[in-house]
Amino acid sequence: MSVADVALRPILKESEKNSHCHHRRRSSESILIYVTVDGAVTPMRVLESDSIASVKMRIQTRKNVSWRKQNLVSNGRELSRNNAEMKAYGVTTGNVVHLVLRLSDMIFIVVRTMCGKEFEFQIDRHRNVAHLRNCIKRKGKGFVDLVEEEQEFFCSGEKLDDKRIFDDICKNDDDIIHLIVKKSAKVNATFVHNKDLELSVVADNLNSNSNQNLNNQKQDEVVKFIEQPSGFDFLLEPIFVNPRINFFPFLWDMIDATFNGLKKGNKPVRSSEGTGGTYFMQDLKGVEYVSVFKPIDEEPMAVNNPRGLPVSVNGEGLKRGTKVGEGAVREVAAYILDHPKAGPRLVSGEAIGFAGVPPTVMVRCLHEAFNYPDGGDCGSLRMDHKVGSLQKFMSNDGNCEDIGPGAFPVQEVHKISVLDIRMANADRHAGNILFRKELNGETLLIPIDHGYCLPEKVSHHFTLLFYFPLHY
Repeated sequence: MSVADVALRPILKESEKNSHCHHRRRSSESILIYVTVDGAVTPMRVLESDSIASVKMRIQTRKNVSWRKQNLVSNGRELSRNNAEMKAYGVTTGNVVHLVLRLSDMIFIVVRTMCGKEFEFQIDRHRNVAHLRNCIKRKGKGFVDLVEEEQEFFCSGEKLDDKRIFDDICKNDDDIIHLIVKKSAKVNATFVHNKDLELSVVADNLNSNSNQNLNNQKQDEVVKFIEQPSGFDFLLEPIFVNPRINFFPFLWDMIDATFNGLKKGNKPVRSSEGTGGTYFMQDLKGVEYVSVFKPIDEEPMAVNNPRGLPVSVNGEGLKRGTKVGEGAVREVAAYILDHPKAGPRLVSGEAIGFAGVPPTVMVRCLHEAFNYPDGGDCGSLRMDHKVGSLQKFMSNDGNCEDIGPGAFPVQEVHKISVLDIRMANADRHAGNILFRKELNGETLLIPIDHGYCLPEKVSHHFTLLFYFPLHY
């Protein structure tokens, strides 16, 4: 008799019971047992003739525990034969039946791709990550049309080696394995008419069918900024260098807040500091700053620089190895390279990385408050829009010029030092490090202004100069 047969067996009517012989009535007498699990005791009335399988099904109904995971023990004996009756194991009224749960060897693995798709795999918990690769390969091109070497797996922010066993990885029922695809891409920056920066990305295409919906989604997101409402004298829209990369909600929040402030009529406020054009963008109420915009045509030695600096004759910027008009791209690159401690941002979803670089994106923006030496009519949109970096404004208590280095936490210093070494930052000083006093009394350092990182070339005697002294 199968488990299903036992579970679906109808209860005998009273008349049917009376038609049974005397010894059958005695063997079917009800008994009261006590089921214990995790210290809780549950009374349950069963028949002596009930099979072990039927008792397990009743426990499944009451305790929501699959009968397949149940081990029943009474009087020191395991009730192991599902087809056997309770009386076969000597279970009588008042006996305690212990419910011992056993873990199944099969677990469900949820794999989520960077495009947001999810796929389930049932895998033996004692198999490793390499086995999952083979399962994905057998899944077919509709899943991931890429070679195995281009796949990386993460769980809870940790990169998974092929030899890792899933029994050690998946500790919770809701654990998800994230699949990241490595695709190399080359970003080319070209000046057009000495003003605009044209960005192009050269990369191998992913499976066109699997990414069509994602591309459509990104285009829909851009529309809400590209469509300029009538009567407005401003423009703001993000620039998607790679439309396949997820645009995180916190980046949309920053752009939305900036857009709403401009829509309300709150003008950008030009900073009185620095050598280029830097604009603080206000929120809807005009009470707080929400972002900082740096147009590339107002960088030091650029054509529309508001500080009166001479225009570069050969395109080279103030720092060796950098070009005028590339500062915004480098600002965004610094944010992308500042990975969160929990793992790649695509996996962790964290806004702030290890060193604390504020969230930064490329945008197009148009407003009469920007520097237009040649004039123009913003109302008719005859002025050129400006391409630049939009960075989240971080609340702070000033920059590090206002405090001595003795107040710098060593851990915070190390974070920024690691960041600058990775990016060969040629412009770290006290003025481009903000600080904020936290509620717990600690001082948080916030690195900003990364327009001179990642130089294309350096001299043979190039050294990194940090503001931090040797003795903190």
